[in-house]
Amino acid sequence: MIERIWSGQSALYLLLLPLSGLYGLITLILRFCYKKGWKKSWRAPVPVVIVGNLTAGGNGKTPVVIWLVEHLQQRGLRVGVVSRGYGGKAERYPLLLDNATTTAQAGDEPVLIFQRTGAPVAVSPNRSEAVKALLQAAPVDLIVTDDGLQHYALQRDFEIVVVDGVRRFGNGHWLPAGPMRERASRLRSVDAVIINGNGQGQGREIGMSLQAGLAINLLSGEKRPVQSLSAVVAMAGIGHPPRFFATLRQSGVQPEQEIAFADHQAYQLAQLKALASPTQILLMTEKDAVKCRAFAEENWWYLPVDAQLAEPGSLNLLEKICALVKLSA
Repeated sequence: MIERIWSGQSALYLLLLPLSGLYGLITLILRFCYKKGWKKSWRAPVPVVIVGNLTAGGNGKTPVVIWLVEHLQQRGLRVGVVSRGYGGKAERYPLLLDNATTTAQAGDEPVLIFQRTGAPVAVSPNRSEAVKALLQAAPVDLIVTDDGLQHYALQRDFEIVVVDGVRRFGNGHWLPAGPMRERASRLRSVDAVIINGNGQGQGREIGMSLQAGLAINLLSGEKRPVQSLSAVVAMAGIGHPPRFFATLRQSGVQPEQEIAFADHQAYQLAQLKALASPTQILLMTEKDAVKCRAFAEENWWYLPVDAQLAEPGSLNLLEKICALVKLSA
């Protein structure tokens, strides 16, 4: 229902407009207070790069964070990552991730980023505290924040906004009548705009697509071309599950069933075991897989995806961020 309201297919958003007006007013006042210095914000001693979005829901932000971290690492930079850790509940914050950290403690995206990149990752609702913890724990040249565009208590040197190329901004209204955290006009003040689902992008936009890799078995680590899997039951607990199902079909997989869960869904063995028989394959996203490895079955597989950013925009993006690090050195 909420997707229909936010997309403009349902007129029920009219009932929520008063709440949206209040949300928008509070958002504008808070940003104005930070801009004027009436509310304090903290500046890190190293450059901070924000990867965020203007809308609620999944836009492909985490694959962009992984792409950015990996490419900056390839250029010899020491990158740290901070996140709010949504969906996790740690005994204390800030929490520095290690190999024993669970998604129940840190949230699924931070664990996924840590496992994929090997970069030091810290989570805290107060992102400034997460940055300070990283700086004390390891030498880093810059910080990448997974989300946090609206977290103005942390000053930033570079802002990247990821936009869903299909859904864009829905009906354009603030939450809860629409998906907007900030108005689309905010794009004029950010440093880069990445469009997920548009291979080339337009104007100053950087086009991006998601490239599926080999399917990986959760228990054995065996890798296979995803199209070689048969009798597939597909599941996804991400911000926009239809994107994952579309990726499967584009990769030559026609699932027998597609099951969508809520974003940051917590899973139990019995719950997932009931989805697919032993003769079927339960195929999930990598974000789901990090929550299921501890109790995975032999017929459970996941499909990692990698962000592919169009050139020359992606190269210019990396050059600008590297220049920030040189200036701060």
